[in-house]
Amino acid sequence: MFEIAEIIGVIAFAISGFLIATRNKLDLLGILISVFLTALGGGIIRDVIVDKTPYTFSHNLPALIILGVMIIMIAFKLHKKASLENKPLFILSDSIGLVSFSITGAIIAIEHHLNITGVLALSFITAVGGGIARDVIINQVPFVFKTGFYGTVSLLVALCLYILNIFDLISYVSLIIVFIAGVTLRVVAFYKKWSIPLI
Repeated sequence: MFEIAEIIGVIAFAISGFLIATRNKLDLLGILISVFLTALGGGIIRDVIVDKTPYTFSHNLPALIILGVMIIMIAFKLHKKASLENKPLFILSDSIGLVSFSITGAIIAIEHHLNITGVLALSFITAVGGGIARDVIINQVPFVFKTGFYGTVSLLVALCLYILNIFDLISYVSLIIVFIAGVTLRVVAFYKKWSIPLI
């Protein structure tokens, strides 16, 4: 289940990183770095925190997925589509990536017997850490800090898994339920324009 969620997250966030890079008119190297950070940055930070060799550095699949996504996006000129970021397919893809990485972060934290703070932090970092690094590099306010209910969804997913683990209820079925609920919440929050109150 971990590998499946990781692959789904990499694909979804590679697309997101590519679109944001091309929107900011980065060159090919810039696009590659943006895609790499968005899709793999959070997972690398997560693995380093728990003193584990990053999945990306021990498996070739993530790099192949990134190259595949870039080739497809360039070949079909999908980055030239107007306002693709607001299309339902992109929103769904990004939501799937967010929840997938939130789940993998929480699972790794639970496997390493971290407390609730550790589970929440690792889930959040896995889901949005790469995106934050990417946005800082291209000199813009990180997406997660200005978009309501994006990071919040990650924290809610982590909290659900932490509670499920306490009662020994983590299984394929419960993870699928959390996954569907998380994606649904993110999509609904986007279209309903839910947001965290500003001070």
